[in-house]
Amino acid sequence: MFYHTTYPSPLGNMTLLADDESLLAAYFEGQTYFEDKFSGLNSRAEENAVLSQSILWLEAYFAGKNPDLALLSLSGQGTDFQKRIWNQLLTIPAGETTSYGQLAKICQCKSAQAVGAAIGKNPLLIFVPCHRVLSSTGELTGYSAGLERKSWLLEHEKKM
Repeated sequence: MFYHTTYPSPLGNMTLLADDESLLAAYFEGQTYFEDKFSGLNSRAEENAVLSQSILWLEAYFAGKNPDLALLSLSGQGTDFQKRIWNQLLTIPAGETTSYGQLAKICQCKSAQAVGAAIGKNPLLIFVPCHRVLSSTGELTGYSAGLERKSWLLEHEKKM
């Protein structure tokens, strides 16, 4: 069984999707790739324990705290390569950034573009912090929920 709810974040409504064990997706309404991907999924519009915990985490995050992700079970669906990149994103501390090229080196991938493509398919925005990845020159690039949101999240995290 799948469950979904809408979370009214300061950056717009987010859809959260979970099963009985894990958070599967967190995306902004109208976000590239995700709304269509999950629209046909049979899910109940109600909170379960996973969604309740995820909402508490988001509330703490948007309140300027740095909540512990270890309290949540995350299970974004993707290829082995995508999951390897997403797991590396979890190592970037709040308030810090890295580049696509640096991630490619760490993950032993020859292509920063391939890393960027994997990051673009991250189904767990904010929880898996793909917004902390910048171009090699430090510019904001490639955020499926929009660069204005990416900028806001980075500024927000500087205060944590």
